[in-house]
Amino acid sequence: MPGKLPASPCVRNCCLDGRNTCVGCFRTLEEITAWHGADAAEREDILTRCAQRRAHAEASQQAPKA
Repeated sequence: MPGKLPASPCVRNCCLDGRNTCVGCFRTLEEITAWHGADAAEREDILTRCAQRRAHAEASQQAPKA
């Protein structure tokens, strides 16, 4: 029996920014369209990249303005 696939990170706040990245889940448009055909390893890779983008976005928002 194959392993359980990771769940989608979608939070139903679907809106792409200027870089074609969703402001809700931080997946790129390419990652969103590839999600349903992705195996568990590919999904884990996507989730890792999403977490990195989210952390970068949060750090950018908290950085003091010069």
